[in-house]
Amino acid sequence: MNHHEKKPRRMYPPMYLALAILLMIGLHRVAPLRQIIGWPWRYLGVIPFAIGLWLVLWVNAIFRRVGTTIKPFEESSALVTQGPFRVSRNPIYLGMAIALFGVAVLLGSITPFLVVPAFAFLINARYIRAEEVVLAKTFGRPFDDYKERVRRWL
Repeated sequence: MNHHEKKPRRMYPPMYLALAILLMIGLHRVAPLRQIIGWPWRYLGVIPFAIGLWLVLWVNAIFRRVGTTIKPFEESSALVTQGPFRVSRNPIYLGMAIALFGVAVLLGSITPFLVVPAFAFLINARYIRAEEVVLAKTFGRPFDDYKERVRRWL
């Protein structure tokens, strides 16, 4: 690659999270279908939103502590199986989905809830499958054993 060629810019998962939140707000405003959660119950959405963000930050701290990358498609230097990785192979993406569920509760109408499974499907197709191929190549049998013990999402 010469200095005039640019690497294609890759969109990282936090951007998908931000776009999903904007889409949820847009759907709530334009096509809510029906308000299914009223005030003050909508405030309960703060709980899953906070739990989801906390999970993302926790995993980020674990990655930093073990000295491996958090960026998708970059080769990991360590197979992380502790903490939330004992119950989910993808706790960051799970945290993002939980946070989105919280946003849907905060909005309280039907259509924002549709974004949550769409986000999970997109992240699975765009990131998780490819990341698992890289992890299998990098770590071999230990990753295969881990995959047998721990589910992809929950």
